[in-house]
Amino acid sequence: MKLELRYLAHSRSGDKGNIFNVGIFAYEPAAFPYLVKQLTEDVVRDFYKVARKVDRYVAENISGMNFVMHDALAGGVSRTLALDNYGKAMASAILRFKIDVPDEIGEAALRRFGDQARNG
Repeated sequence: MKLELRYLAHSRSGDKGNIFNVGIFAYEPAAFPYLVKQLTEDVVRDFYKVARKVDRYVAENISGMNFVMHDALAGGVSRTLALDNYGKAMASAILRFKIDVPDEIGEAALRRFGDQARNG
């Protein structure tokens, strides 16, 4: 089953200078190995299409990962002419990424969100 990441995890992000980070935390530990396998540094760099380099830090004890995107904000918030490219907005974007999970994990995630997930 293929689900948007938002049904499997929540995220937070921020920026400092020309770097932004995105933390992703699985709602359930059973889903975490599928996130680790599919959300690699290359996949996340290709998803955002703005970073020169991406580092991934895995924290298995909290079913989370932190991605650090380098040279990703056109020089930083105070140096760019672009609007709304701040790191704090990046967490919601990754939640649209599709993840393959076994049916039982996907069904449990959909139950957590109820009709919102099935109709959205």
